[in-house]
This record gives sequence, structure tokens and C-alpha cells, in this order.
Amino acid sequence: MALMRRGAGTLFSGAAAGAAARSLETSTAADGILARVVLPRVGGVLSGCIHQVRSFSSAGFDDDKEKAKSLVGGSGDGKGAGNGSGSGNGNRGAMKSKRNEWEARVHKCRLAEADMHVMHPKTNRGIEILLNPIYNKGTGFNVAERERLGIRGLVPPRHFSIEEQTAKIWESLSEPGKPAMQKWRSLQALQDRNETLFYALLVNHIEDLAPIIYTPTVGEACLQYSRLFRRPRGMYFSAEDIGHFNAMMYNWKNDVSVIVVTDGSRVLGLGDLGAQGMGIAVGKLDLYVAGAGIDPSKVLPCVLDVGTNNEALLNDEYYFGLQQKRLTGDAYYAVVDEFIQAVKNRWPNALVQFEDFATEHAMPILQRHRKNVLCFNDDIQGTAVVVLAGVYGAMAAMGLKPSDITKQTFVLCGAGSAGMGIASFLHIAMVHHGLTPDEAYERFYVVDANGLATSARDLDGASPGSKALAPFALRRKDLPEGTKLADVVRAAKPTVLMGASTVSGLFTDEILTMMGEYNERPIIMPLSNPTSRAECTAEAVAKATQGRAIFSSGSPFPNTTSDGRTMIANQGNNFYVFPGLGLGSLLVGADHISDGMLNAAAEAIPKSLESDALERGEIYPHVSRIREISVKVAAAVMKQACFEGREGRGGKIINIIKAEGDELLHKYIRSSMYYPEYRPTVFSPG
Repeated sequence: MALMRRGAGTLFSGAAAGAAARSLETSTAADGILARVVLPRVGGVLSGCIHQVRSFSSAGFDDDKEKAKSLVGGSGDGKGAGNGSGSGNGNRGAMKSKRNEWEARVHKCRLAEADMHVMHPKTNRGIEILLNPIYNKGTGFNVAERERLGIRGLVPPRHFSIEEQTAKIWESLSEPGKPAMQKWRSLQALQDRNETLFYALLVNHIEDLAPIIYTPTVGEACLQYSRLFRRPRGMYFSAEDIGHFNAMMYNWKNDVSVIVVTDGSRVLGLGDLGAQGMGIAVGKLDLYVAGAGIDPSKVLPCVLDVGTNNEALLNDEYYFGLQQKRLTGDAYYAVVDEFIQAVKNRWPNALVQFEDFATEHAMPILQRHRKNVLCFNDDIQGTAVVVLAGVYGAMAAMGLKPSDITKQTFVLCGAGSAGMGIASFLHIAMVHHGLTPDEAYERFYVVDANGLATSARDLDGASPGSKALAPFALRRKDLPEGTKLADVVRAAKPTVLMGASTVSGLFTDEILTMMGEYNERPIIMPLSNPTSRAECTAEAVAKATQGRAIFSSGSPFPNTTSDGRTMIANQGNNFYVFPGLGLGSLLVGADHISDGMLNAAAEAIPKSLESDALERGEIYPHVSRIREISVKVAAAVMKQACFEGREGRGGKIINIIKAEGDELLHKYIRSSMYYPEYRPTVFSPG
């Protein structure tokens, strides 16, 4: 499938568009994130240069201009006729009326509505088009398309725009009392019949639909996934397929830019769901499309089915995964290793995101493959980045700079893999901003079920997170081993109190009151999920600090007013991080995602906040602005990658930054995004 842009005053016939698309498809598809060739316009006139997503630079524009001329059969001045033989005056009236329609569209950065959708030459006219979710528009086909595609009479006569269609579906989804799972099933059915409309709805209502497409509703869907399975989506690599992964990759015909893979061993807070974890991979990639504009034809959800230890699934006659106990040890890692190697062989530039792997495997897999393939673990790195972004946002609300993180003192409760992942990344940020590693370790007090961890702690390395805990404990010699949390807070007088313990009520009124006494604006972050396991509530924090605290949690809480002051109940969400991080890493052509790139992403998120929002105590922007956030995160990641010498585009990204700085870089990022809009559909002649 190739897509081609029309120049102003230039109309391609279906044959011409198909021929032009084919002539460039082989030379561009391997390099581009989107299988799309674009002829941009300047001032409404065909500029004569080919702007291809991962080949944008000032260098090479002259060569591209000649290619564009040859494609349109003219001089590049917008005067080529639709048949390639005249001035095209006969088409100008039609083009003028169309422009009025185009100008009403939302997405103008790359005029995506003017792209042609060139269909596969083997697609049959008629009903086959309506049954294909990639091509189907339902009542969105105009009269010319209905005639051209052989579907006239197969759909109702009235034409509805995509805006009207989304409004109708949203009205249905918004009916009072409709359960979340019913909404999820309705959305899946929509995606199965009209992919463009599904993503248009998701983009337009992302703040409302993200909790349906992803957590928490997708968790309920994963519990029933074997029974809800209707249409294949993604790929399953099982332990029985070992030795065949390389060949299996070629069963997926599309080029791939982003892969989300899970082994289903720790799906959200639901535990081992085996192959039913596919739902989490599908949902996460839908957010990549909505949040970062990754082309939906270039994403691939995957499950590594190594069995399950869930007895209910082992005894479920309808469970669609392997009904055997999970592989362990070398046999388990052999499956992961073969999968990663197969991805590298098939799509060497693809990004792999590890999702919901059990604690004992998550960090070893990341360490094993971090420099072997472009990858990251959202549960470890994504969570740490969004917490760091919250700290940067809280400091911004107090008028401080990111570098002032070196002046903060942290008390962190919870020394498991999640807690230590957060602590380790905060430590990296402190070192990034000028502290020595030892100086940074001394800014942390880590408390677990045994109390404060100090140099007297016997760490045998057997428990999750113990290796990461060791350097923090070794530098802690000022208080006795096992000191209770309240006494630690009293002695350390921290500026930041964090919880990753899953112990409800751990932050008592006494502790919260002390935080308010020691700080004008204490930063308090009970990060444990779900709400029932949060270390404290927003109401308790507001009451103990008279609403002065800057609050952020892992679970949702309402804003709370105390002593006439409203405290914003911020909620960290990895959705702020992974779309922009993934997009930026792909566009810059990085070989791997460094700690510096992760820190750049964290610093970029609060920069999306306006000053009045910071004054109110908001430390995260609204999810409704996710594409704007993703652009800024991607730009920061790309600039950091260039600074570290990780740019893999032959200097093209550096040239963009040098030419006009952030403005041109942001324009380039937006131009790479997929926009879910109907485009004129034509057949490739074969």
C-alpha cells in the first residue's frame, strides 16, 4: 500500500498515482517509518521536493526536485495537468471546492487529507473493499469513489464525513450506564471493520478512551481474551515454535517500526494470564498510534507463549495458549533470545518494547538486550521516567530548574524492583546534573519492610531489587539499620516522600504532618496501585499540609480542598512517556535508548505545562494534548541522541536542528505522524 500526495493544481489518475507510487516504493519503504511518499506544497504550490519521513534534510533537495518533476510530468510549478498534457485549468474549479473541505480539517501540518490511498492491485472491487478494515469507509465513500470502486448500491446512499461518523459513534459510546467492557467490545468491533474511523475516534477522545483501550479496562478484557477472540491481531511465538522464529517473522507481510511484546506473566495487577496477555500488547500499540502517530500498518503486538502457571487457565477448555507450566532458566531465555534475533533479522531498525514481564525476568532481559536491539521496558524505565518527570514538574511549580534536583532529599518506601528502578533513575538524573555518584546516593533514604536499609544490612542478592539496593544502603551510615519510617522522616527532613510499597496507609497523619512542617511545598508521591494499596489518600495529604503539598499518585484521586486551598491530585501515567520516546528514537535512528535520552524525555514533559497550571500545582499536562506532548518528548530525545553521537541518519537530524532549531525539528516530527483521515481511494493498476 502506498500513499501519494497531490500537488496543488495537479491531479493524478489512479493509474498515474499507482505507477508513481510503485516507482518510489522500493527505494523508500526500507528507510521510512511510514510507507508514504509526500510531495509537499509551499504557499499552495507544489514545491517540487520529496519529503520522506526518515529522509528529511536540506541536503539532497536538488536531486529530490528532479524526481518530483519526473513524477508529475511538469516543471514543479503546479501547472501540470491531470492527464500530464496541459495546464490543468479544467480541474481548478473542482480543486477550489475541494480546498474548502480540506481547510476545515484539523490536521494541516502535512496536509494528510490530500494524500491518495492507493489500494493493493489484487484487491477486488466491490464487497471485498467494504470487508477490509484498512480500506473501508462505510458511508464515508463519496459518489466518485463508489462508482470507481464498484460499491455503488452496496452502502446507503447518503454520504457522511468522518467527523459526522465519529460524532455518531461517540454519542452511542457515551450513553449513560454503558459498562466499560461493553465500550471496549464496541471499539474492537469498530477497529475490525473501519480502522481509520477507529483511530479518528481514539485521537479525538483520547482522554476518555485511553482507560478503555488500555488500563484499567484492558485488564478485564485480558482475563476473558480466549473467549473474546474474534479476529487475529498480532503474532504468537510459542515454546513449540522454537527454532522457527526467523521463518515465522516473514508470515507478517508489512514492514514494522514498533513491536510490543509480552510473555503474559504479570499483566497489570492480575498476575499470570499467559497468551491472553496479547490484549495488553494490542492496547499499548493503539496508544502508540493515537499518541505518537505511528502508522498502524507498522505496529506488531506479540506474545511469547512459554506456558502459564495459572491453574485456572491450565484447566480452561477454551484457553488458546499452551497448557503447560512456564519454562524457566535457560529454556526461558532461549525463547526470548531467539525472538530478539528474529526481529533483528527481519526488521533491524524496529523498536521493541517489553511489557508486563515478571519481576525476576524483566530486568535481566532488559540488561541482556538493551545494547543489542533498540528496546526499552515500559514497566521499569517508563515508570521511572514518568516519576522523574513528576519531580521535575513539582520543582517547576516551585520555580526551580531541573538541575535543582541535586538539592532534593528523597525518602523512598519500597525496595522491590519497581521502587529500586525509580530510585536508580533518580540517582542517574542527579549525576546527570552534576553530583558524583556517591553524593547522589547520600540524598536517598530507602525504607522497606525491615525499616531503613543501611550499610549494616545483609544483602544476599536473592530478593528482587537487592542488587540495586546495595549502593544506596552502603552509603547510609547516619541512622541505625531498621529505623522506622517516622523516625527516618524526622531525622532526614526530606523534601520528597515516595511510596512503592503497596502498603495502604503507610504514610500516616504523623508522617504527612511532619512533611508539611519541614517544607513549604512538600512533594508527596504514593505511587502504589491500585487505589486500595496506595500509601495514603489525597484527602489525607491535603488535610495534613493545609493543601500546600504537591501531590502525585499512581492511582486516581479527586482534587481536595483544605483550609481554602485546593490541592491538585496529579496522577502519573506512562502514556506521557512511551509514545514520544519511541517516536523520537525511531526518527533519530538511535542504536539504543540511553539514560540521557530517558532523562531528556522526563525534562520535556513538564515543559508542556503553562505557567498558570504550574501555579495551581499541576505537574503533568492533560492527556488530551498527548500529541503535542509526544512532539516535545520526541524532539528532546532526538536532540539528546544527537548530542551523544547516536544519530543514525547520516547527520540529517543534526542538519535540521542546525538549520532552524526546535521549530523545524517539531515540524519534521509532526510531518512523520499518521493522521486518521479519509483520503481519496484509487486502485493501483497492478
